[in-house]
Amino acid sequence: MPDSIFVENGILVPADALEMRAVRASGPGGQNVNKVASKVELRVDLERIQGIDDASRQRLHRLVSRRLDAFGRLVVTSERTRDQHRNLEDARQKIRDWIAQAVVPPKKRIPTRPGMANHQRRLEEKRQQSARKENRKPTKLIDD
Repeated sequence: MPDSIFVENGILVPADALEMRAVRASGPGGQNVNKVASKVELRVDLERIQGIDDASRQRLHRLVSRRLDAFGRLVVTSERTRDQHRNLEDARQKIRDWIAQAVVPPKKRIPTRPGMANHQRRLEEKRQQSARKENRKPTKLIDD
């Protein structure tokens, strides 16, 4: 069983919320490709993460929604290296990064007014469009 993952500010993924499996990696690997299980598959029960508030937990669910299995656990894989321990650490780092990203609340948008230059540009474009359409009209013949 893998160790607990410490994220930041008291956020902890307990060891019993993690499940690790080593499987054979795809791609080239030389003589060891068919006998060494270097790819790491780490499953995390998101509901058991400690020290995270509900809003952050919902952001985390939205962030990783495509990586959830049928039981709602986050599935993280890593086959970056040919070493199982380094792949495990890489998967753990991915989990830390996602949780840290979810903990940061999104910036509130402050509505602003269009600038004066934008306003002037818009009015000038309207004048030009009006002139273009005015030029399309047929000229009127004046009877003498």
